[in-house]
Amino acid sequence: MILKSIDRSIRRKLMVVMLVTTMTSLLVAAVALVTYELRNYERSWSNDLQTQADILARATAPALWFDDARSARENLALLKARPQILAAAIYSAKGRLFATYATDKAQDRFPTLPGTEGYEVVGDQIVLFHRIVENNEILGTVYLRATYGLMDRLTGYVTILGAVLLLSLVVAILMSAWLQAAITKPILAITQVAREVMERRDFSLRVRKTTEDEIGYLVDAFNDMLAEIGRRAAALEASNLSLQHEMAERRGAEEALRAADKRKDEFLATLAHELRNPLAPMRNALRILDVAGGDPTAQKRARDMMERQLQQMVRLVDDLLDVSRITTGKLALRTERTDLATVIRNAVDTARPFVDSRGHALAVKLPHEPVYLDADPTRLAQVFSNLLNNAAKYTDPGGRIALSAVREGDKVVITVTDNGIGIAPGMQHAIFDMFTQVDHSLERSHAGLGVGLTLARRLVELHGGTIEAKSDGLNRGSQFQVSLPVAATATEPQTAPQDAAGTGAVNGHRILVADDNVDFADSFALILRMLGNEVRVTHDGAEALQMAKTFEPEFCFLDIGLPKINGYDLAERLRAAAETRNSTLIAVTGWGQDKDRQRAHAAGFDHHMVKPVDAQAIEALLRSASKASTGSS
Repeated sequence: MILKSIDRSIRRKLMVVMLVTTMTSLLVAAVALVTYELRNYERSWSNDLQTQADILARATAPALWFDDARSARENLALLKARPQILAAAIYSAKGRLFATYATDKAQDRFPTLPGTEGYEVVGDQIVLFHRIVENNEILGTVYLRATYGLMDRLTGYVTILGAVLLLSLVVAILMSAWLQAAITKPILAITQVAREVMERRDFSLRVRKTTEDEIGYLVDAFNDMLAEIGRRAAALEASNLSLQHEMAERRGAEEALRAADKRKDEFLATLAHELRNPLAPMRNALRILDVAGGDPTAQKRARDMMERQLQQMVRLVDDLLDVSRITTGKLALRTERTDLATVIRNAVDTARPFVDSRGHALAVKLPHEPVYLDADPTRLAQVFSNLLNNAAKYTDPGGRIALSAVREGDKVVITVTDNGIGIAPGMQHAIFDMFTQVDHSLERSHAGLGVGLTLARRLVELHGGTIEAKSDGLNRGSQFQVSLPVAATATEPQTAPQDAAGTGAVNGHRILVADDNVDFADSFALILRMLGNEVRVTHDGAEALQMAKTFEPEFCFLDIGLPKINGYDLAERLRAAAETRNSTLIAVTGWGQDKDRQRAHAAGFDHHMVKPVDAQAIEALLRSASKASTGSS
C-alpha cells in the first residue's frame, strides 16, 4: 500500500527523493569517516606500540648482552604507567624467554617462541614483535600485548553519526515540504489539465503559469505542445487516409514483384525448353547425313532441317540480346525514309516459313498509294514479324491470319488479326509485360520466351507510335493494332546505286583463322577453302601473330577469347606490324553487345560478326572488301 501510494503521487516521490538523497549522502560520508577513523586508530596504535617497543629494545640491549634478567624485568615493570599494555616479554637471540611482565588483567600466557616482526590484531587485543638489534646484531625480541579498544571507539563514532543523521532527516523533511509548494503544485496543475485533455479531447485547455523558473518554462512548453497537437490532429486524420492509400499501392507493388518473379522463373524454364527444341532435330539431321549415303534427297532434307533449326536458335539468342538492350535502355534506332510496303513484305517473308509450317492462311492488304515513314526498317519489320509469329503460335493449325494497313490522316494503322485462342479480358494489357505468356499449357508446342510483344511495344514507342491488343475473350481470336506517324513529306526513300561492274571476288584471298574452338575453326576454314581461298588455321593468339607475319593474310578472322594473347591485343599488334597493317580484321565472337562492338573497333577490327556466322554474310564481306581494295588500287 505504501509503495502504491508513493507511485501515484509526485509529492511523495519528491519527498522520498529528498530523504533518500540525504540519507545516502550521509551514510556514504559516515562509512567513509568510520573507515578512515578505524584505519587511523589502528595506525596510531601500531605506531605507539612500535615506539614503546623500540624504547624497551634500547633499554634492554645491555641486559641481554650481559645476561642480566633482573635489569630486563625492571625495564619491563616501567610499563605499569601504560595500563593499556597487558603483557610484555623479552626473548633472547636464540628465542628463549628472558624476562616477562603482565598486569592483573592479563593471562600469564606468552608465546613459546617469538613471532615474525610486526603487529597483528587478535580479537580486542593487538600483539607486536620487535627485534632488538645492536651494531647490526640481533640480540633478542620484544613482545607486547595491549588492549585494542576498537568497539569503544566505534560506539562513540556511531552515536555521533546517528545524531547527525537524525538532525539531517528533520531538515530534509522541512525542505521537502517547502519544495512541494514551490515545485509540485505547478506540476500537479499540468497533470490535471493533461487528464482533462485525454478525457474530453479538448486541446484548447491551458495551464496557468505561476513562476518564471524552469517550472514556468515547462508550463509554457506544455501549453505550446497542446496547441501543436491541436494543429496536427486534423493533419493526422488526413495522413491516415494517405497512409491507407500508400499501403494499398505497396500491396499492389508487392503483388507485381511476385508476379514478375514468377514470370522470370517461367521464362527460364521456357528458355531451356526452347533451346532444346532445335537441338533435337539438328542431332537427328546429323544422324541422317551419316546414314543417308549418297541419297541427295535425304541429305537436302537434313540440311534444310538444320538450317531452319539454326535460324530458330539464332532468333532466340537475338531475342535475349534485345531483352538486355531493353532493360539497360540501350535499344536504339537507325531511322531513314522508309516505304511501309517494303517493311511489311520483309516482315511477311521472315514470318512466312513458320506461318506455312502451321498450315495457316495469311492475307495481306496494303494501301494502294505508297506510305512513307521515318523509321528503322529492320526494327519495324521485326515488330510485324513478331506479331505474325505470335498470331501463328497461338492459333491452332489451319487457322486464318490477316494483316491490313489503313492510312488515317497523319498516321497509318496496321492491324494483325487471327482466329486463335484469344486473350482473357484481364490479360489484354499485361500481355505486353516482360516474360508474360497467354497460354502456359503443355499442348502449346511453340510457347516462345515471352519477350516478343514487349520488344514490339518498345520498338513502336521508339517510333512515336502505339500498340494495343483486343480480343472478345478466350477462343475468339485476337487483334493487335499498331499506329505509326506518317512522314511529314512524301519524299521517296533514297536507294544506293548498284555497282555496274558487279561484285568483288570471294576467292583467291589469303585468309587467317584464329579460334580456340577447334571444330569451329576447322569448319570455318573448310567453307573458306571451298570458296577458293588459301586459309591458315591456328588456335591461340601467340601462334596467330607469328603466322600472320610470314603468311601476310589479306583477311584475319579472329576470336576474342584466344589463349596466350586475346583477340583485342592481337588486333592491336597486327595493326602495328608492317606485314599486316593493311589486312582486313574481322572479330568473330559470341559477344554481341554494343559495348563489345565498340571495343572491337577501338582495338583495330574492321568488322564485328556474332557467332553463328552466316555463310552468305561471309561471302558479302569478302566481296565488299575485295571490291574496295580493287577500287583503291
